[in-house]
Amino acid sequence: MEWPAPRWPALSWLSNEEGVHSMQIAVLGIDLGKNSCSVVGLNAVGQVVLRRRMRRDSVVQLVRRLPPCRVAMEACCGAHHLARQLASFGHAVRLMSPEYVRPYVKAQKNDDRDAEAIAEASTRPTMRFVETKSEDQLDLQTLHRSRSRLVSERTALINQLRAILLERGIVIAQGRRKLEQRLAEMLVDGEVLTISARMQILIEDMRTQWRELDRRIAEFDAEFERYARENAAARRLASIPGIGVMNATALVAAIGNAETFARGRDLAAWLGLVPRQATTGGKPRLLGISKRGNTYLRTLLIHGARAAMPSLSKSATPLGEWLRALLARCHPNTATVALANKLARIAWAVLRRECSFRIVPAPAA
Repeated sequence: MEWPAPRWPALSWLSNEEGVHSMQIAVLGIDLGKNSCSVVGLNAVGQVVLRRRMRRDSVVQLVRRLPPCRVAMEACCGAHHLARQLASFGHAVRLMSPEYVRPYVKAQKNDDRDAEAIAEASTRPTMRFVETKSEDQLDLQTLHRSRSRLVSERTALINQLRAILLERGIVIAQGRRKLEQRLAEMLVDGEVLTISARMQILIEDMRTQWRELDRRIAEFDAEFERYARENAAARRLASIPGIGVMNATALVAAIGNAETFARGRDLAAWLGLVPRQATTGGKPRLLGISKRGNTYLRTLLIHGARAAMPSLSKSATPLGEWLRALLARCHPNTATVALANKLARIAWAVLRRECSFRIVPAPAA
C-alpha cells in the first residue's frame, strides 16, 4: 500500500544551479526558527527528497523557484507573514497547531525531524488547519494584546499600591474607583498621613503612573471604537446582545469571516466553551469546560454573557425563555458559560451569513 500523499502533479526542481539532479516535490515542510529554518521535501509517495537548513530569506528564494506545491508550517510567531509571502508564489500554504504536529515526530526530536513531521502531518485528511491571517487582522490582534498588557500592568500597580498602604495600617475598600478617591483625599486634600515622607513621594509617583496607564488604555479603546464603526463585520457582531466593541473587534481579529469553522459549535469548541469528555468503555462522562483555544477571547465572551444575562433573562424572546429555564436548573455561573457558548455560535452565523442579529419576540402562548 503506497503512502497516501496528496495527488499533486509531477513537480521537479533543480537542486543547484548546475542542475546535478532533479527532485519531485509534492509537499514541503518548514520548521521555522528565529534565524535559521529546516526544510524537508517529500515526493508523491512520501519519500524525503530534500533536507536542508537555511535562513528565512533563503527559504523564500527556494520556494519562489519551486513549481506550485503544498507548503506546510506550524502556526507560530512569524508564520502568517511568511505564509502570505509563499502563497503569493502560487503555493498552497497550510498552517497547523504545534500540538497536532507533535505525534508525527519520530525517534529523537530535532529540527529536521520536526520539518519532516510537519510535512507528513499536512497530508492527513483529518488534520485541522489554521487560517492565514491578513495583515489587518494581525494589526488588530496586536492592539488587543498591547491593551491587555497595559491592563495587567495597571492591575499589578494597583495591587502593589494597596499592599504598601495596608502595611501601614491604611485599609481601603475594594474597587479601583474607591482606591482612586481615597488617594485623592489623602494626597490632594492634605490629610495627615501616618507614613513617611519618602513613602508619600513613592505613592504620588505610582499614582502618576496609574493616570498615564489609564490614558494609554483609553486611547486603545477609542481606536477599537473607530474600527468597530468602520468595519462591516464588527458592526454586525455588535448587534448581538453581550457582544460589544471589544468582543466584536477581537472576534474579527481572531477568526475573520469564520470560514475555518464548518459549524457554530466548532467555533464554541475551539474557544473551549464546551465540556471536557472523559469517555471510556462506552460510558460518557462530561467534566468542566475544556478551556482550549483563545483564552483572551473566551474571557471576553464570558464577561459579555455575564453582563447581558440580567436583561436577556427578563426578555420575552426564545433566547430569554431558554435562559430562564437554564437558570432554574443550574448554577448562574454554569448558565453564564452556556450563554457565552450560544453567543459564540450566533457570532459564527452572523459572520458566515453576513447579516445582523435580530431579536424575534417569543410567540404568544
